[in-house]
Amino acid sequence: MDIVGGCVPKGKAVNLRDLIGYQDGSIVSRTIIVRETGNVTLFAFDSGQGLSEHSVPFDALVYLVDGEGEFVIGGKLLRLNEGEMVVMPANIPHVVRSKKRFKMLLVMIRS
Repeated sequence: MDIVGGCVPKGKAVNLRDLIGYQDGSIVSRTIIVRETGNVTLFAFDSGQGLSEHSVPFDALVYLVDGEGEFVIGGKLLRLNEGEMVVMPANIPHVVRSKKRFKMLLVMIRS
């Protein structure tokens, strides 16, 4: 079986929620695809977890797979619910916070 990122079989349907589990007091990540031009990573945030303010030199798409998450992008608060997405612009500081558990798919395109 051909596997991408050590976890996802190519050419087969999978449910994103089932590819990663929550872990108490932690952020769990699972790499789906890594290429020179970008990567796709699945994250599971336990409640109270987050990523401190940072920026990256390329756009990043976030899709909420489960739950609800808080994002501060360029100083503006945005709450995403399951099924919603946002594109975080390159070079704009952003923060990720979880008041409740959530899972997100992060797609970063470098070119």
